[in-house]
Amino acid sequence: MLFLLACLLHVGAQTETKGAEIKFDKVTHNFGKFSESSPKVSCVFTYTNIGDSPLIINQAMASCGCTVPEYTKQPVMPGQKGEIKVTYNGTGRFPGHFKKSITVRTNGVVEMTRLYIEGDMQEATASK
Repeated sequence: MLFLLACLLHVGAQTETKGAEIKFDKVTHNFGKFSESSPKVSCVFTYTNIGDSPLIINQAMASCGCTVPEYTKQPVMPGQKGEIKVTYNGTGRFPGHFKKSITVRTNGVVEMTRLYIEGDMQEATASK
């Protein structure tokens, strides 16, 4: 009887752990207007591990080569914060509105999240 009770408690304890879980402060960033004479713009997406296991970002991949995400490869402990820096480089791109996505894959309960950046790169002559 005690063995059965111990097994049930062990299984119950395992179902209570929810694993790692990522929560972003925001999932969209708008750069607004900027000049093609300064075509590189960056922003930071901050996230928190709201789970109860270490969170690992396995991959952060942009929809275009003009957008580069950078992130730490170390696990983020429960309750701790991490960052993903995203840089858009409009060099050689046509001026105008853009919207790009970054797909973030983790070991968390929600395995995939999409982040978005957008803005309006204006011709150098138009921004003077």
